[in-house]
Amino acid sequence: MNTDILNIKRKRRSQAITFGLFRVLSYMVILILLVILGFIIYNGAGSISWNFLTGYPEDGMTKGGIFPAIVGTICLIIGSMVFAFPIGIMSGIYINEYAGNNWIVKFIRIMTNNLGAIPSIVFGLFGMALFVNYLGFGDSILAGSLTLGLLVLPVVIRTTEEALKAIPDSFRTGSLALGASKLQTIRHVILPMAFPNIITGLILSVGRVSGETAPILFTAAAYFLPRLPHSIFDQVMALPYHLYVISTSGTNIEASKSIAYGTALVLIVIVLLINILANFLRKYFGNKVKMN
Repeated sequence: MNTDILNIKRKRRSQAITFGLFRVLSYMVILILLVILGFIIYNGAGSISWNFLTGYPEDGMTKGGIFPAIVGTICLIIGSMVFAFPIGIMSGIYINEYAGNNWIVKFIRIMTNNLGAIPSIVFGLFGMALFVNYLGFGDSILAGSLTLGLLVLPVVIRTTEEALKAIPDSFRTGSLALGASKLQTIRHVILPMAFPNIITGLILSVGRVSGETAPILFTAAAYFLPRLPHSIFDQVMALPYHLYVISTSGTNIEASKSIAYGTALVLIVIVLLINILANFLRKYFGNKVKMN
């Protein structure tokens, strides 16, 4: 009896220690995030002004604003998502719902995982060779968006596939038993239930696209372009590349540092706002599924 009590106490002690360790590690992650955000806000908040957000760069990007870079970044994010999201979702649906568990699916999964592990600069070189040179798009929003879309395509495919796997097969069987076709089942039953989790892929994709420098360096970004794009075939400034340039090539070091931290803060805020919007959509569709 005493031995059993000791074993129970020992298990509870081990469990408490383990949970305590996990709690400390979680707090450390939060602390690191707050330190990074605090550092950027402390150094960049002083640069934020209406002129900084709506003005055009001047004097070798050591003066003026970053409005063209903000517009360029948003254009590249939207363009890459327009390309990657439909293709990624349809690929995930094919892999999980139609292809079955055969060697083709295993090969596709292996290739998708390998594609996700390729360094972004390789995507940049590929995008330059295919979209910029071979297809003749030149350095443009279109070439940069397609390159970034390829970069995040594996993330969208994998998150879509996992979201579809989480739906019990009983929903598919019940829908088919009621006379619905496979396409109708996927469209009206499976996708609405999986969509809140599919949006997770969109959030992860936007986070990666918004901060990539190497792909747009070869395909879309301009060093100094104090004007807005007029079409998808125009070059653009982008916040990540703008941040890189003014941090490493500024003629006025102090002014460049101030603008760099301000640019980083604006980039973080844009990503945060997009993530908040995506989370809102996820909750909206999740509640809609529960109500139905």
